[in-house]
Amino acid sequence: MSKEANLDDERLVARLRDPSTCREAFGEVIRLYSEPLYRQIRRTVQSHEDADDVLQNTFLKAWQNIENFRGDARLSTWLYKIAINESLTFLEKEKKRRGLSLDDEESHVAALIHADTNIDGDALALKLREAIATLPEKQRLVFNMRYYDDMKYEQMSEIMGTSIGALKASYHLAVKKIEQFFEDSD
Repeated sequence: MSKEANLDDERLVARLRDPSTCREAFGEVIRLYSEPLYRQIRRTVQSHEDADDVLQNTFLKAWQNIENFRGDARLSTWLYKIAINESLTFLEKEKKRRGLSLDDEESHVAALIHADTNIDGDALALKLREAIATLPEKQRLVFNMRYYDDMKYEQMSEIMGTSIGALKASYHLAVKKIEQFFEDSD
């Protein structure tokens, strides 16, 4: 992150901590991070409506806990961590609510992908989404953050609390499984 971006982040955090500017600053947080967080959440939960709900919960949790943000990590890292945790919590609740096994969950996610009218894309993009849906949860998260967001392993490590080596291994395994998915479907 550039010095300028780091300084902007520090200023924003300072404004968030100041009672006279915190509401306005949080509006800026929402403006800055809604789109990237939504994309990350959407790739995890698949449904547009569910992603909107999880995004709202993410910002609510961030607002309620802003005083606990110590500034050890970047604000974006802290927000991604909340978003991912909220996404995983949502998926767990959905799994329990639906009583889904792992195979049932993959079928459910595939059905969501095919039923989604909010995503444009060609057949190859759809096939990639299907392949990603077959990955285990952690590999799917790592693949999405690296492939779609071009996120560095260092930032992923901060967000997920996992070593860089383990993240690289997860990404490599995910790529191999996706390649196998494409080979098997030809």
